Amino acid sequence: MNTIYLDGENLTIENVVDVARNFAKIELTPQAKEKIELSRATVEKAIAANKPIYGLNTGFGKFENVAINNDQLNELQLRLILADCVGVGQPFPTEVVRAIMLLRVNALAKGYSGIRLSTVETLIKMINAHVHPIIPEKGSVGSSGDLCPLAHMVMPLIGDGEAEYKGEILSGAEAMKRAGIQPVELTSKEGLALINGTCAMMGVAAIAVYDAYNIVKTADIISALTCEALTGISDPYDARVHEARPHSGQIDVAYNMRKLLKGSHLTTRQAEKRVQDAYTLRCIPQIHGASRLALDYVRSVITTEINSATDNPLIFTDNGDVISGGNFHGQPVAIAMDTLGIAMAEMANVSERRIERLVNPALSNGLPAFLVSNGGLNCGFMVPQYCAAALVSKNKILAHPASVDSIPTSANQEDHVSFGTIAARKARQIIEHAFHVLSIEFICAAQGVDLREKGASLLGTPGKISYTYIREKVPYMKEDIAIYRDMEKAYQLIYHGTLVETMEKEIGELH
Repeated sequence: MNTIYLDGENLTIENVVDVARNFAKIELTPQAKEKIELSRATVEKAIAANKPIYGLNTGFGKFENVAINNDQLNELQLRLILADCVGVGQPFPTEVVRAIMLLRVNALAKGYSGIRLSTVETLIKMINAHVHPIIPEKGSVGSSGDLCPLAHMVMPLIGDGEAEYKGEILSGAEAMKRAGIQPVELTSKEGLALINGTCAMMGVAAIAVYDAYNIVKTADIISALTCEALTGISDPYDARVHEARPHSGQIDVAYNMRKLLKGSHLTTRQAEKRVQDAYTLRCIPQIHGASRLALDYVRSVITTEINSATDNPLIFTDNGDVISGGNFHGQPVAIAMDTLGIAMAEMANVSERRIERLVNPALSNGLPAFLVSNGGLNCGFMVPQYCAAALVSKNKILAHPASVDSIPTSANQEDHVSFGTIAARKARQIIEHAFHVLSIEFICAAQGVDLREKGASLLGTPGKISYTYIREKVPYMKEDIAIYRDMEKAYQLIYHGTLVETMEKEIGELH
């Protein structure tokens, strides 16, 4: 099994997904261990010097000016964890929990947090042994970091709370016992080091960004098949059109469309049947491309954030300075994830409009109403379009930015918060909906091809590959069936990225 070595500097989004979904193991690099130990030594010196340091020998939030006696420093850290366990709602999926844990370890590996190496290594043991804390989804305002979800992450580490181990929900103490891991007794600064950061929103965000890259390629593949089913005009994808407006995303999508429609005898040329297609076909490069530009920005932000020190205060070992700052504030992530949500909502919006063109006899360039023979007795694909409409409508609600809101906390000491974790969770839900909408378009496009005279035989080679891929699991629908089963099959075929993998294996890499 793959092992990923953490140094706090070089973690990738793909690494996060490998740990989260594929259960890759993790280890600290020797350099990371050294940095952690130097940082801890600096904390010990500060304690010995009785220097007042936020969260180390003071209270938290509005209690920043309350001094804590040295003999109460361990108790202070324990009480912090207990006080911040206020999460509600459904627990995060296991993959997100694993990502959260990984990202906390990577942040600590940078050596700015003052935590003991043994505590970090216990958290690593939990990840590698598949001890997954139960972390409720709701309760974080995204500043000071993700205090609430990360406190729930810490509970099994200290032998409390609940955790999933080998598919069973257990007390945190029992899960640690079965895994053969000794719980930790927190000491000075450690509770704060573990929970004051953006790792919950980042755990959601990193996986969402990875899935969004699957969406943008998948959408190009499926929209190309739709273009063939609708006898679309290929001229708008001419490279010269896009060089005249050289947005990189637009150019990449136009390249993909030319590649995906190569050899098609279903598509037409300008003025052969129509002078122009509707925007949902003609403007695929412009619409899909704009979402790609947004996604590239989001990826840049998330890649920086997963390799950042996001707690407070930060320990600087070169001269012993301990500085209270604001790296826990989730605003960069909040705005990025709101952007991602909007970009992915648009991918679903335009897909639903293409579905409408496929099922509507007034718009489908000769296909039977709702893509079915004997219409009236059969409803065909009438109601899958309703489902797509419901999903894109929900996405429009979810796409409202979380980052434009702020409710002060801690008696106005924390007077601007990011709601970045809410933004990340919304983006993740939008992405799930977008996959469902695209899966509906996929089966509608294949149905449309079958309803054309000589349909599948006229597809270009790439179109035949995507058509065959869906038809291996979802057959032509001759009459009404309980179509939700086929919709779920199509969703599974695209959600895991295997459609993109299949296409790229056969025709080369897509942009």
